[in-house]
Amino acid sequence: MEVQQAQRRLEAARRVAVLTGAGVSAESGIPTFRGAGGLWEGFRPEELATPEAYARDPEKVWRWYAMRYAQVMEAEPNPAHLRLADLERQKGDGFLLVTQNVDGLHLRAGSRRVVELHGSIARARCERCGHRQSLPPPDAFTPPPVCERCGGRMRPDVVWFGEFLDAELLARAERAFMTAEVALVIGTSAVVEPAASLGRMAKSAGAYLIEVNPEPTPLTPLADVSLRATAARGMEALVGASAPPPGS
Repeated sequence: MEVQQAQRRLEAARRVAVLTGAGVSAESGIPTFRGAGGLWEGFRPEELATPEAYARDPEKVWRWYAMRYAQVMEAEPNPAHLRLADLERQKGDGFLLVTQNVDGLHLRAGSRRVVELHGSIARARCERCGHRQSLPPPDAFTPPPVCERCGGRMRPDVVWFGEFLDAELLARAERAFMTAEVALVIGTSAVVEPAASLGRMAKSAGAYLIEVNPEPTPLTPLADVSLRATAARGMEALVGASAPPPGS
């Protein structure tokens, strides 16, 4: 009955805000950050994903990000990504997808109303002038990239530990969750701030809160419905079958 109610609420809502974390891409073969086999297994984050690490050894940091970039580009959007793209097409301007992921799979699945809170592993940002540009295909990429505008050295266009999120992007995400009729939180541990606050923010503003996660999280007690499922299975339960990705 709870799932059926969630289906009805989601179908009727004109304003839907979605937050996704690493769990939404796990079924595409991209490891999550924590636990056995996670991206940080065998590494310390401060060795690879902090401004200090980059200042100390930029070549080491770029080698690791180039490896991750190649892995990400081999992956394909899974049914959870595709169903979220379908949901966006149904809701139009009333929809916003906020992701903590840097893999770009939502965009490749056809989503367009996307806020990438933590940046994108497929882009670089110039240390000198701030220009952003896409990386070449992995087999043609030799790090570090050089800025096409000023010739400066570029860093990965991701948010590292100890850095602030883009204030404009965060404000856009907060507005969407504060005004949502339904908030959908998928595949995130709900512990990394400030993204973890978005679901609580929506609930406090009166939204119907749906969580999809194989494990309970700090958000679970607040959720109107909490589905113990993978992202793909949870989205199937909520919205049914997905259309094929654009151009397939």
